[in-house]
Amino acid sequence: MTAEEIENLIRDYSWMAREVSRLERCLEGAPLSSGSWGVAQYGIEAAMPRGSAGKSQVELAAMDERETRIYKRIMKYKNKVIALEHASDLITGDIHKAVYDCLLFDQMSMREIAIQLGVSRDKVKQTKEEVLYQLSQHDHFQQLLKSSKKTS
Repeated sequence: MTAEEIENLIRDYSWMAREVSRLERCLEGAPLSSGSWGVAQYGIEAAMPRGSAGKSQVELAAMDERETRIYKRIMKYKNKVIALEHASDLITGDIHKAVYDCLLFDQMSMREIAIQLGVSRDKVKQTKEEVLYQLSQHDHFQQLLKSSKKTS
């Protein structure tokens, strides 16, 4: 994976982490269709046969397909998020780790990082490029990202 691709992943980290949470909530607590709960039937409608209150086989199969698609998306994003979170342990140098954490977790701009660390924006840009290079050359990080591609 190139440094540019890793930079894009870092930029996308925040929304991917939120999307994992949202999709997990969808899978865990998908609301069932309420149909006409609580509505009393009178007259001829009360005597007429009604269909099953449950789901048909076609509806169940469609739900299974949707849940499978959602699960695959969750795993794809989750593996990327986990790889990015563990990448901090693979980076050498304290300033490199600080810049990476500011980029990933705080979504700070180069200017904000420079102010935070008390260095120039050029130094932050150079450090960021070194971090991206370290990650692009690290085999363990590459393996973590490859595992996320297998689940997509």
